[in-house]
Amino acid sequence: MDFRDSPEEAAFRDGLRGWLTEQKGRFPTSGDEYWAKAGEWHRALYAAGFFGTSWPEEYGGQDLPAVYDVIVDEEIAKAGAPARPSLGYLVVGLSHHGDEALAKRFLPGMINGTERWCQGFSEPGAGSDLASLTTTAVKDGSNPDEYVIHGHKIWTSYSDVADWCLVLARTEKDVPKHKGISAFIVSMHQAGIEQRPLKMISGVTKEFGQVEFDGARVSADNMVGAPGDGWKLAMTVVSHEREPSTLGFSARYGKLVRQLASRVEGPAPDELSWAWVQTEMLRLHVRRRLSEQLDGITHGPQGSLDKLLMTWVEQSVGHAALASVGTRDPELFGAYMYSRAQSVMGGTSQIQKNIIAQRILGLGA
Repeated sequence: MDFRDSPEEAAFRDGLRGWLTEQKGRFPTSGDEYWAKAGEWHRALYAAGFFGTSWPEEYGGQDLPAVYDVIVDEEIAKAGAPARPSLGYLVVGLSHHGDEALAKRFLPGMINGTERWCQGFSEPGAGSDLASLTTTAVKDGSNPDEYVIHGHKIWTSYSDVADWCLVLARTEKDVPKHKGISAFIVSMHQAGIEQRPLKMISGVTKEFGQVEFDGARVSADNMVGAPGDGWKLAMTVVSHEREPSTLGFSARYGKLVRQLASRVEGPAPDELSWAWVQTEMLRLHVRRRLSEQLDGITHGPQGSLDKLLMTWVEQSVGHAALASVGTRDPELFGAYMYSRAQSVMGGTSQIQKNIIAQRILGLGA
């Protein structure tokens, strides 16, 4: 495989580098300040032609190969700029399962950043076991064109600033738990929704929230897919979310390892040496996945392998930060604390191992 840039890719990379140099210091890269300006950063990237590059042109993208997203992630990490907003899983979920009317209404604003989104999947009692969710959507007896939602979502990124939420809710009760779940696009600007932020151990208060739905309403036209198709959408979303080739993690981890290496005086601790090996392994794995993606290969449950690999690498880098600088640098120590969540968020490592055993290896069948 030849990973060198084509002339067109090289020109795109050079233009991006120049633009990032102009933005240096304009946008914070961590903490509540990053989250406060995340929407502005999204819109700036889009206006400059560096966001939504691989998404359909009819919805505001550029229809370029996925390698351009990787170039953006690599150069952003090298420049020390804020991470590219992670919306690909929502775009994929809506474009794969929504009808044309929903795609035309919602994808342009999602891609260009004029409308903010959050994802209402996880609940206090239904995280990795997502099929156990208890949030309900029931048709209003007096208005059959509307559903009324009651329930509690948690770990909802951007919930305090979102205009719309992609919500999973149970529309049928007397069926197996993986069935009877439907997906809705719900306005966050209405009565019946209460958003409460969750303070993380790193001190960040803006990243996650919990959302109470107490009589919130949504039009039946805003159901994504048919009634009961929510589980199919959820699997599309989490499979895409778990693939490292579209998330830019590899470049960010590599940058952090190099930053740690520059801070070490004397021999590097073993944790840092191992983290360097791990990040290089992930970089090559992402390149292989990208090559497969460009050849039209989709991975399905193999995304669980990717998720485990990302977890191991991020936690290796986190341990390297702890061993190299300890608590002397709040930002680098925050990288360690944040890494502890990687084995839980997006599906626990135990769940990923079960998926690998059952759906890839065929064990327990």
